[in-house]
Amino acid sequence: MPNTYRANWTCMYIYRCSGMGLGVVSGNKGLFVLYKTSEAYPDLGRFESEEYFLDPKKNEKIKLPSIHDPPSVDLTIVVPAYNEEERLPAMMNEAIDYLEERQKMTPSFSYEILVVDDGSKDKTTATGHLYSSKYGADKVRVLTLEKNRGKGGAVRLGMFVARGKLLLFADADGASQFKDYRKLETEMFKVNKKSDNLAVVCGSRAHLEKDAIAERSLFRTFLMKGFHFLVWCLCVRGIKDTQCGFKLLTRDAAIILFSNMHVERWAFDVEMLYLAQCFNMRLAEVAITWQEIEGSKMVPFWSWLQMGKDLLLIRVRYIIGAWKINTKVKKE
Repeated sequence: MPNTYRANWTCMYIYRCSGMGLGVVSGNKGLFVLYKTSEAYPDLGRFESEEYFLDPKKNEKIKLPSIHDPPSVDLTIVVPAYNEEERLPAMMNEAIDYLEERQKMTPSFSYEILVVDDGSKDKTTATGHLYSSKYGADKVRVLTLEKNRGKGGAVRLGMFVARGKLLLFADADGASQFKDYRKLETEMFKVNKKSDNLAVVCGSRAHLEKDAIAERSLFRTFLMKGFHFLVWCLCVRGIKDTQCGFKLLTRDAAIILFSNMHVERWAFDVEMLYLAQCFNMRLAEVAITWQEIEGSKMVPFWSWLQMGKDLLLIRVRYIIGAWKINTKVKKE
């Protein structure tokens, strides 16, 4: 079945299974306004300065590559970071320790870490440059964005300049233990056996949910359960934890998904996985070790409320055709 028809058919199937109609938006006028005020395809533009990174050793700006170029390293780690000068070092130390040890064990293994400074007001960029100076700009690069785009926007721009065969995005707070990358990689090799090379493996905290519920207030538990129900009804089935910031993609999957993704803030993971299902990509979920780290940018009530609203609008915009899927995205 051609990709165009397969993607459209799969999206329609998910919609019918969800049992959700267009009644989620009140009145035809609301739908008309939503349709007219939505861009059919995402804006993939960037500032000219965002096409370069600084090599601090040479004090020289170097042109970033494109995800459409052939891969030149085994793994790219994209680290979206907003005001993370305090939490970033612990994450970087843990990740680099693992990656350097892996390289000693397997000399042919190569990697890069891309810290994407999402318009920070602190010294996040300078912190990243310390690691670039120590390990070299071939292993650690910092992409500094002109303005804050949101976590999804930062991940997208990092993906678009990645050199890896496999692409991982990982939160800057270090809540996920980096050694669990091996679990995601092993699962990726299991599920990615088709010639189209389209697969996503998600780190998951679902196995920790019982303990987490015991520590939450009843109200926060209600919000969390409501969000998970909306995800299941409106967008993604088969993945229990859509929001874990530790996901591994094939290069071709990243090209297709991030070229189509509209949402640039907290709910971007859900749209990304929704699109993956539309393209019949292989999806898998792997339990990882996770710990709560102080300093989260999320405000529990308002963040959950905003994400719930985003989920609803994601679903409706695709149903009414306000957002369209480009099935002809060129792979590398």
